[in-house]
Amino acid sequence: MPARSQERMPALYLSHGAPPLADDPVWPGQLAAWSADLPRPRAILMVSAHWEEAPLALGATGTVPLVYDFWGFPEHYYQVRYPAPGAPELAEAVRKLLRAPGMPVQDIPDRGLDHGAYVPLAEMFPQADIPVLQISMPTLDPVRLMGVGRRLAPLRDEGVLIVGSGFFTHNLAALRHTGGGVPSWSAEFDDWGRRALDARDVDALLDFGHASPAGRLAHPRTEHFAPLFVTMGAADAAGELGEQKSVIDGFWMGLAKRSVQFG
Repeated sequence: MPARSQERMPALYLSHGAPPLADDPVWPGQLAAWSADLPRPRAILMVSAHWEEAPLALGATGTVPLVYDFWGFPEHYYQVRYPAPGAPELAEAVRKLLRAPGMPVQDIPDRGLDHGAYVPLAEMFPQADIPVLQISMPTLDPVRLMGVGRRLAPLRDEGVLIVGSGFFTHNLAALRHTGGGVPSWSAEFDDWGRRALDARDVDALLDFGHASPAGRLAHPRTEHFAPLFVTMGAADAAGELGEQKSVIDGFWMGLAKRSVQFG
């Protein structure tokens, strides 16, 4: 990695939307304003809800085609390009930090950025001139993911922006039965999550499936909430959340788009 940055980078959890994010009248501006307030990263490390792979995998360290991991959208969404430079030095730093007994790391050199990574990055850093590395989630277990984040935390002092990309509530099947608007399960979970984050209640967040109202409805499968725990671990290696703020809130198509900055 390059020499240590003079300013420690924050760690982010963002709700990344779907490919139509770019057409939303509000969201792209919110992401652009957020990135404008950040120190410029030397590199970006992405953890997306859309890549689960065990053992933990490192994606491409060069510029390769994007992963269009969605179906049934208009053709122009498959024409999006985000040719960010690869980050081989960051990949080597990640290997060193994660290498430990019982934690193997693999390389998948042809695995490009999926839409959980490139959709928000295209709005936040549209020049695509910052090296990006995506890594997989090797598990959905919150405690283990927070442990991964803790190991990655030193990268923040080297100018690396660590980003967990998911969705604060995510139940597409249930949305079909709501008739529009914000369903109660989405609003209740979002309010609970905001209060738990404000209180730095790590234990409640780790046990969100039981501790939260409507947790099983908000996340019938937990991959979109899971990146938050990598971010939380990276936010404070000691496991105690420090300064944090919700930079984006509200709802999109009934889902909570709460996005949080730590540090």
